[in-house]
Amino acid sequence: MPEIILIGANHKTAPVALREKLSFSEEETEAALEIFKKDTGIKEAIVFSTCNRTEILYIPETGDQVDQVIAFISNYKQIDVAEFKSALYVHRGEMAIRHLFNVASSLDSMVVGEPQILGQIKQAYRMAVGCNSSGVLLNRMMHKAFSVAKRVRKETGIGDNAVSISYAAIELANKIFSDLSRKSVMLLGAGEMAELAVEHLISNRVKRILVANRTFKNAVELAQKFNGQAVAFEERVEALKDVDIIISSTGAADYVMTRDDVKKIMKKRQHNTLFFIDIAVPRDIDPKINDISNAYVYDIDDLKNIVESNLEQRGKETVKAKRYIDEAVVKFEQWMESLAIVPTIKALNDKISAIVEMECNKTLSHLKHLDPKDVEAIQRMSKAIASRTIHDPILFLRNTGDHRDDSLYLNVTQQLFNIKIPEKN
Repeated sequence: MPEIILIGANHKTAPVALREKLSFSEEETEAALEIFKKDTGIKEAIVFSTCNRTEILYIPETGDQVDQVIAFISNYKQIDVAEFKSALYVHRGEMAIRHLFNVASSLDSMVVGEPQILGQIKQAYRMAVGCNSSGVLLNRMMHKAFSVAKRVRKETGIGDNAVSISYAAIELANKIFSDLSRKSVMLLGAGEMAELAVEHLISNRVKRILVANRTFKNAVELAQKFNGQAVAFEERVEALKDVDIIISSTGAADYVMTRDDVKKIMKKRQHNTLFFIDIAVPRDIDPKINDISNAYVYDIDDLKNIVESNLEQRGKETVKAKRYIDEAVVKFEQWMESLAIVPTIKALNDKISAIVEMECNKTLSHLKHLDPKDVEAIQRMSKAIASRTIHDPILFLRNTGDHRDDSLYLNVTQQLFNIKIPEKN
């Protein structure tokens, strides 16, 4: 049976500073998949990279390729292995399958039940399909992950109360300021995370919303949608004098707000309190801003306290969701085991059919006087005998049971019928 391996680091094993170093942009993901596709040691591969995790799911051609994949990450991201190896987890077989299903179902998210992760995984899968780096096994595994995630979402309350990273950010703002209705907020970035944040801000009746984005058109569209105001991205520092909270979720590679930027503006603000909530990876906001009096920076890891309270509320629903995942893992493993049976069944069918056909032709060669219709009838009968002869053995091989060693029966069948199954390189 092919081995499935998953190597990764997430919010549980690596701080945000390390996660942003390991993060893959869309362009980097596509390039990485092309490299894996050409790698003779890897048969199939998919790369996931979100703000909370970077994971590589793959099927090795030979060996387990774990050291090679870790070396690839090191070379590709220009980071020494010693700096990140202790933060990595390596899951194999059932553990890898279960981990993927947990991730897709948002049981492994920083905020359990958040809806964005499934869309992010689907996007990663689409990219792998586009690069042709995903094959029969991972294709089936991904579709099973989507199916169980949909069931968890539909049949449990794990997604209730619209929890997400964006929601947790607003919860944090609520704790900082007891009344958001008198506060102004500026969003840096106009993507999905920003839009979700705006929805939560509206429900909290925030006083004013500014939206700054590198593409001004996108900022205008988001601002119009929620009666906010768009500002040019270049005006973001000047706009600090009129806001209380900044929520940043751009895809920038460097800081979009630095210590010097904030230091200059604090006088104009009369040193009134300014809060930054950075939900981007890599981080958007310079953590040194914390050194400035009355300026505070919270990054994605600081949302953990809110996450923990959400986890507590979702305890019962998580138990139900894990039961659905257990079922999905069992069914997927059964399907994988059936793959090992297929070559033996085909070889058995081919061998018996070939023997019967050979003996039938040998007999018919001595019966030249037969009418063509009689010849056809004898050939049909021979094929039926072959089919009925192997029907029960094939049924037995396909009827995998929970408490039997199928590899033993495959081996016995191959020896009984002298079947040779070619090994895959």
